[in-house]
Amino acid sequence: MLSRITALIVLGLVTTASAHELAKGPNGGPLVDVAGRHVEMVAKGTELVLYLTDAVDKPLASAGTKAARAIVQDAGKTTTVALSPVEPNKLVGMLAQPLGVGARIVISATLADGQALQARFTNN
Repeated sequence: MLSRITALIVLGLVTTASAHELAKGPNGGPLVDVAGRHVEMVAKGTELVLYLTDAVDKPLASAGTKAARAIVQDAGKTTTVALSPVEPNKLVGMLAQPLGVGARIVISATLADGQALQARFTNN
């Protein structure tokens, strides 16, 4: 009986944790919660746009963001894409080609307040 209760608690925690990790953002892309900040990825053709918002979905300033990059694994190739801050709350980079289905993208940056930001996406 105790093992059933433990299994149900663990299952509930896993379900709760994954429910907020990935959702659809206001711009139509996948949205990830990273330590109370939201990152939404939108890929249009060869343009990769990341929208930054806070916990209540207010724009989070991208000015002053440093070392912003995307590591893209697509079709067996890994590339690094530099991301530039674009006001008010975007990081933008150019891809060599449009993202394929199943491409994996890891975003890393240091925000102006010194906080490190890392988000992971899979293009569907």
